[in-house]
Amino acid sequence: MSEDLTGKRLGHYKIDGVLGRGGMSVMYRATDIRLGRKVALKVMGEHITGDAEFRERFVDEARNTSAIDHANIVPLYDFGEVDGMLYIAMRLVDGSDLASLIKDGPISPKRTLELLAQIAEALDMLAERGLVHLDLKPANVLVTSRESVHEHVYLADFGLTRRGATGHRTASGDFLGSPTYAAPEHLRGEPVDGRTDQYALACMLFACLTGRPPFQGQVQEVIQGHLGAEPPPATSLMVLPAGIDEVLRRGMAKNPEQRFKTCQELVAAARTALGQAAGDAPPQPRPAAPVPGPAPMSGPQPVQYPPSQPIPAQGYRPPYPPQQAPRPLPPPGNDPVRLRPPMPAGSSSFATTSGSSAKWIVPVLVGVALVVIVVVFVVMANSMGGSGSTTNTSPTSSESSSYNNNDLPTTVPTGD
Repeated sequence: MSEDLTGKRLGHYKIDGVLGRGGMSVMYRATDIRLGRKVALKVMGEHITGDAEFRERFVDEARNTSAIDHANIVPLYDFGEVDGMLYIAMRLVDGSDLASLIKDGPISPKRTLELLAQIAEALDMLAERGLVHLDLKPANVLVTSRESVHEHVYLADFGLTRRGATGHRTASGDFLGSPTYAAPEHLRGEPVDGRTDQYALACMLFACLTGRPPFQGQVQEVIQGHLGAEPPPATSLMVLPAGIDEVLRRGMAKNPEQRFKTCQELVAAARTALGQAAGDAPPQPRPAAPVPGPAPMSGPQPVQYPPSQPIPAQGYRPPYPPQQAPRPLPPPGNDPVRLRPPMPAGSSSFATTSGSSAKWIVPVLVGVALVVIVVVFVVMANSMGGSGSTTNTSPTSSESSSYNNNDLPTTVPTGD
C-alpha cells in the first residue's frame, strides 16, 4: 500500500501509526473510538482488494481466527470493508516480536524453549482443527511481559491459514508466504498439514539458538536449500550439545513422514537434547579451527623489538650493546665450542664477595721481587768465589813432572 493512513479515520478506527508493513498488508496501531481501546488494525493493500482470490483469503482469515480460542493466538475483534479497503482489528500486544529478539544474536536455550513451547501448543491445536498457519516466522510471533510474570507469546497473522490440502499459491502460481521458513512441500505446492508448520517451527528453533536462519542468501538459494540441502549443524556455529543437531535434522526432514508427530514433541526432544545447557545465557559462538602456519625455520631468528620502539627499516641492523662483540662462529667441521661470555666492563677477576678491592697484592708482589733479587745475588756471589780458588790451587808438580828434560833441544839452530 503506497498511502500512509496515519492520522486518518477508517470507519470507527483512528489510525495512530504504523506497526509494520508486508507484501499484502500494513499493520497499524489504531484506536477504536466507540470502545476507547487500542487495537492492531491490519489493512489489506489496495492493489489486491479487487482480486477475488485475495478477498476469499481475507474472509477465511477473519473466520478462522475468530473461531480460534487459545491463550497463545491473538484474539480477533472485528473485520470489514470501508471505502474499498479490507481490514481486520485484533488485540494490540504491548511488546515485541521474536524477530526483534534474535536480530542481534541468539537467545538463551531456556528462553527459546519457553517461547517456542507456547507456539507449539497453538500450532498443535490448529492441526487438530485441520488448519495450517503456512506463514510461521519470528515476525509473526509476538512476545510480551506485561500480562504475566513470565513472557507470554501470541501467534499472529493468519492470512494464509487454510483448510484443505492446498491454498499456498495464487491462481497464477505465485508463492505466498516467507520462503525463509517454508517447508519443502509448501514450496513445491504439495499437500500440507500440521507437519508443515512443524518444519517452520524447527527453523525458528535453529534461528533462536544460532541467531540466523538455517539457509541464507538470495531467494532462489534459500528455496533450493529447503528443497534439497541439509541444514548446517547448529553445533558448528554455537557451543551446544551434540544431540540438538539430530532434533533439528528430524524437525526439518524433507519428507514429512520422517518428522515428529506433533510440534510439542519437537520441543520436548529439544529440551531433552539441550539438558543442562538450557540455561539463561545465550550460546557462545564456536571458535574457528586454527589455521596451520608455516613450519618454523632453522637458523637465526629475527630480532624481537619491544612494542614501544620503532621497528628498524629493511636492511638495518641494530648495534651491539656497549663493550660486547659478536661471538665468533665455531670452526667448520668441528664440534661446537662453548664460548665464555664477555666480561662486563669494570669487573675484576680478583673481586671478593664483599666487593672490596684487592690492594694488598701490590706489596706482596714487591716483597716477593726483593726476595728473588737477594737469592739471585747470593747465588751469583757463590759462583764467582768458587771459580777463583780453583785457579789458584791448581797443582804444578803434576804438570812439571809431565815434562821430560830429554825432550828439550840441545843446540840452537843457525841461519845456515
